[in-house]
Amino acid sequence: MKHTLVVGVDGSPESRAAADWAAREAVLRNLHLHVVHAWLWQPLAVPVVQDRAVEARRAQEILEEAEAGLTRRHPRLALTAEVVPDVPVPALLRAAKGAEMLVLGSRGYGAVAGFLLGSYGQQLIAAAECPVVSVRAEQGGPVSAADGAEVVVGQQGGAEESAEVLRFAFEEAAARGVALRAVRAWSLPPVYAGSPGSLWIADRLGGLQPYEKAALEQALEPWRARYPEVQVVAHVQQGSAGQVLLSAASDAGLLVVGRRVRDAVLGSRIGSAAHAVLHHAVCPVAVVPHR
Repeated sequence: MKHTLVVGVDGSPESRAAADWAAREAVLRNLHLHVVHAWLWQPLAVPVVQDRAVEARRAQEILEEAEAGLTRRHPRLALTAEVVPDVPVPALLRAAKGAEMLVLGSRGYGAVAGFLLGSYGQQLIAAAECPVVSVRAEQGGPVSAADGAEVVVGQQGGAEESAEVLRFAFEEAAARGVALRAVRAWSLPPVYAGSPGSLWIADRLGGLQPYEKAALEQALEPWRARYPEVQVVAHVQQGSAGQVLLSAASDAGLLVVGRRVRDAVLGSRIGSAAHAVLHHAVCPVAVVPHR
């Protein structure tokens, strides 16, 4: 499944935008695109007339319409498509296992977490082993923007912790031939939270802002060397991570954030910063899992 990009479709405008974005991304990065529509016959426990054959045919039509449209609009695309007989979350997680990324449609902000598959979208982002890209209907424009819209990536923690997130962001910027803006948000620690050691180091560097800049540069150093063709803008700003990233990505072509993988008793989480940008970003958002 490596060198494969997976996209989930359900016939909605959001899923069509996601499929188009995924197709352009696949062509741009020379990846194979696998289109998945999850459908499982589930008789309702209510007095409603249901016809399994009709619903199965409609599921196949959704897939065929998506496949035909993508083939027509992207003739260079290597494409396969299938209806998976399962509910969406396990179907897409299996399909995306080992893939380069999974692409989903998103309805953006709402009273509930409204992604392509309702709350399924958030479950997929929290559980997928590969990066997941969320695309809204109005975000289905070209991947390689004519105006050279930059890729924005949120960096936090140390160099090792953010390596996977930065790798993905540098790859995307290099593929598009655009600049990369690396953003590190910071806030003043509570009075009793800062350890004497960390505050001493910060003082030696002239305050917390230079300390944060040094941490960002250290994380970027190996990736600058690996991708010398990518112009990098280091952006350090005080504030909450979600607010700083949304501000920095107001004109971006893609926003990349990380999701720490934890073995949680109550299930996986996507984190507050990722949650904020998924709902409010004006561009597609890639959530990259990392340890």
